[in-house]
Amino acid sequence: MLEKGKKYECKIVDMGQTGVGIGKHEGFTVFVDGALLGEVVDVKIKKSKKKYAEGVVSKIKVRSPYRVDRVCNPKYSNCGGCQIQELDYEKQLDLKTNIVKEDLKRIGGLDDVQVFDAIGMDQPFRYRNKAQFPVQMEDGRVKIGFYRKKSHDIIDMDKCVIQDEKNDLIIDIIRRYIEEENISIYDEKTHKGILRHIVTKVGFTSGQVMVVLVATEDRFKNLDRLIEVLKREVAGFTSLVVNINKDKTNVILGRKNINKYGRGKIIDNIGDLKFEISPLSFFQVNPIQTEVLYSKTLEYADLKEGDRVFDIYCGIGTISLFLAQKAEFVYGVEIVEDAIKDARLNADLNGMDNLDFFVGKAEEVVPKIYKEGKRANVVVVDPPRKGCDERVLDTIVDMEPDRVVYVSCNPSTLARDLRYLEDRGYRCEKVQPVDLFPHSVHVETVALLSKLDVDKHIDVEIKLDELDLTSAESKATYAQIKEYILEKFNLKVSTLYIAQIKKKCGIELREHYNKSKKEKQVIPQCTPEKEEAIMDALRHFKMI
Repeated sequence: MLEKGKKYECKIVDMGQTGVGIGKHEGFTVFVDGALLGEVVDVKIKKSKKKYAEGVVSKIKVRSPYRVDRVCNPKYSNCGGCQIQELDYEKQLDLKTNIVKEDLKRIGGLDDVQVFDAIGMDQPFRYRNKAQFPVQMEDGRVKIGFYRKKSHDIIDMDKCVIQDEKNDLIIDIIRRYIEEENISIYDEKTHKGILRHIVTKVGFTSGQVMVVLVATEDRFKNLDRLIEVLKREVAGFTSLVVNINKDKTNVILGRKNINKYGRGKIIDNIGDLKFEISPLSFFQVNPIQTEVLYSKTLEYADLKEGDRVFDIYCGIGTISLFLAQKAEFVYGVEIVEDAIKDARLNADLNGMDNLDFFVGKAEEVVPKIYKEGKRANVVVVDPPRKGCDERVLDTIVDMEPDRVVYVSCNPSTLARDLRYLEDRGYRCEKVQPVDLFPHSVHVETVALLSKLDVDKHIDVEIKLDELDLTSAESKATYAQIKEYILEKFNLKVSTLYIAQIKKKCGIELREHYNKSKKEKQVIPQCTPEKEEAIMDALRHFKMI
C-alpha cells in the first residue's frame, strides 16, 4: 500500500477507458492522471487503497513515443473537455477500438465478433457544432469556460480548439456584455443569480448561429444591445433565445424557451438532408463524422424495396430520414415531445411522407404499437448511455426482424444489450467504432445483428422423414402450423420453437440434430407469447 501525499516512480503499462495511465510500482497498480502508455513518471499519490492507488504526474522521466504537444493553451490542460489531447491521434483511435473490443469481450462475452478499426477524422479540431459554457463569478471576475476535471470549478477560457471558431468571438462579446451591464451570475451553492450557462449552436453547412442564454428568469438589461453586437460581429447570427431553468440541478436546459431574436431555430444539413434545430433538439455535435456514422447505419440496415423500419430513440428524426430514403416506411419513437415535433417538421422540410413518429417512453410505446399491428423487418436503436430498456429488447425479439442495427454512445451498455439479443436468437456480425469526439475518451459505435437462421446458424435440423410419427403428429406439418399462427396471431414462429413446444406437450419425436461445433452455442427458447400461439395451433389440429 502506497502512502498518500508521497511520490513514487511508476512505469505506465496500459491506458484505461477514462484516459488515465495504468502504472506499476513494484508490482502495485497505480492509476495516473496525465500519464501515457510507455512513460516512466514520478507520481504524487492522491488516494491509496489496499489493492490500488490514484495519483497525478509530478515529473515525466521517460516520455511516451505517443505524446504530442497540446494544440490549445497549456494552461487549459486540466480542462475536462479533452482528456487525451496529448495522445497522438492515431493512438487515440487505437485506444477507442480497443475499448469497444474489451467491453464486448468482458461484458458481453463476445470475443469472436468482427470489430473494425475506429474511423477517425482528417482534421480532428474545430469540429463541434454545439457548445455549453458554464458561467461563474469569482472575486468579482466573470469566468466562462469549461469545468476542471472532476470538479465544478471553471477554467476561464478565451479559445477552445475543438469548438467552432465563432464561439471564441461569441464568448468574448457576451463576457463584455455581462461586465458592462453588471448581469447577475447564478451561484449553484446559494441558488441565487440569473445567468447560468451560455449555449451555442452553429450550422456547419448553413452557417447559421443560435445563442441561448440559460437563466433562472427572463431579466436581462439592454438585451437589444447584445443582439445588435452579435448581428454586427458574428457572421450567420440568426437567433437568440432565453431558456428558463429554475431547478436546483446539473441539467443545463430547462423546458421553457423565449425567443428574443429570430425564429429560435437554425437549419443544418447532414448529407443531402436538412434539419431544423431548436435549443432542446438533440443533434450530433460533429456533423462531419455524423454523416459517416449514419451512412454506416444505412449500410448495415441494407434496406431493400418493401422494407419497413422501427427507429427507436429517434430524436429529431436524423437517422429516420436517412433510412426513409430507401425504406418503404419508417416508424420513429422518442420520449421528448419537442423532438418529435421537430422530427415531423424535418420530414416535411425534406418532402418525405413515408414516416410516422410516436412520442413516449420507448419501453411503453414500442410494445404498444407492435400489439396494434405495426411491424418492421429492420430495427434501428440509438439509445442514451444507459442503453435499451429490457422491454424494448423483448419486443424486438418478439417482432423477429431480419436485422437489428444498434447505434451506441456507450460500449459497456452496448455489450450488455448485444449479449441479451444474442441469447434470444440474434447474432452480432460486425461492429464499427466511429470517432465523433476526438481528444476525448468517448466513442460512437454501430453494430449489426442478424436473426439466426435456425438450420444454418444453430445447426438444428428436424427432418420429417426421420421422425417417429404418431397419428397426432401426422395431422399437421410444420408449414401448416406456421401458416395458421401467422394468419391468426400475426406471429412468425420457427421450426425449432414448434419442436420445443411439441416436446413439452409430450408429442414424441425422434430428433436429428446437427449440433454446432461451438461449445457455447446458445439455442433460443420460445417466448411465452409464441408458446401460447403454438399451443393454440396444436389444439386446432387436434394434436393435443
